[in-house]
Amino acid sequence: MAKPGFVYMMTNRNRSVLYTGVTSDLARRVAQHKQGAIGGFTKRYFLCHLVFYEACEDITTAIAREKQLKAGSRKQKEALIASMNPGWLDLSENLG
Repeated sequence: MAKPGFVYMMTNRNRSVLYTGVTSDLARRVAQHKQGAIGGFTKRYFLCHLVFYEACEDITTAIAREKQLKAGSRKQKEALIASMNPGWLDLSENLG
């Protein structure tokens, strides 16, 4: 059986920047973002609030979904987040 994958979106406190990523271990990856352990874009913009995630049956499917989301507009991403998480709460508190 294939290992599941996740596509997720992080934002900063002001919700001014969105980052879409993919991982096979969502809790670990979000913890890395929060600790500033991942350099580059996410660290530079302090992206530490998990506002959206989707589980996929495998990492290949998650990568395809990530590409689909990245191709969309910011407005489309905001609508997707609002449909799952209307208050844009940090969903990382509920990860196991």
